[in-house]
Amino acid sequence: MKKNHSAQPERTEPANTRVPQYPIESVDNALKVLLLLGEHSELRLTDVSEYLGVASSTAHRVLAMLQYRGFVRQNERTKHYGPGTALTGVAFSILQRFDFRTTLRPVLERLHLEFRETVHLGMLDGSTVRFIDALESPRAVRVTSRLGMSLPASSTSMGKALLAQMTPAERVSMYPNGELDGLTEHSLQLHSELEAQVAIIQKRGYAINRQESELEVATVAVAFPPHTAPARLAVNVAAPINRMSVAKQRRIGNTVRALVEEAAALLPGAPPTG
Repeated sequence: MKKNHSAQPERTEPANTRVPQYPIESVDNALKVLLLLGEHSELRLTDVSEYLGVASSTAHRVLAMLQYRGFVRQNERTKHYGPGTALTGVAFSILQRFDFRTTLRPVLERLHLEFRETVHLGMLDGSTVRFIDALESPRAVRVTSRLGMSLPASSTSMGKALLAQMTPAERVSMYPNGELDGLTEHSLQLHSELEAQVAIIQKRGYAINRQESELEVATVAVAFPPHTAPARLAVNVAAPINRMSVAKQRRIGNTVRALVEEAAALLPGAPPTG
């Protein structure tokens, strides 16, 4: 991760709390690291040391304890730190209790009704996309639901739409060796290929996947704006590739983009209107 202070969370206290009478600095530092992980996919020891304003040895002790409890994991090759299974498990458990899927189900239903194809809601989980809700096409020949599955983000339309919202430095930290996890011969293989697609996605507002996650399957996806929900979310429409012409692909992309923009205002992180 680049040392870009403008991209880091500000060190401000929540508006509705006061500093405890007897603050515990080590606990505070550990919590700050977790908050920093909410903004960046991976952290270097020097980043943590600089952010906390402590010596590298102190930052290392904080990270070691978080790693011991499973809240961070260390990439053995790059030595960077990312979210651990304990942290993602707690986050997913909380997300399940606040079921934004109920709020967004009408979006899936409207797309399902209009296009009669399989639709999914997904969320970014590290470098993968987890499929958390779905409605399957009523047609005899259809794309089956992927509900509950996790796939490499770079091989899915939802994942690519979500990756396009990150900074270039965040994408580099996610794929430090420049290679991507592909699923088919059509999958993106290199970080440079991903960056070329990101530029297109950012320009037109939606991502496509043609046989990149599964042969004979095409999908179109749009990501919800960052910080409008307690997770990075996206919606896709999936169809057999022979039913996904370029014209239909464009129509689906524009329709999904309009529905996502409308639904984003209903999510808890959306800015107030008026």
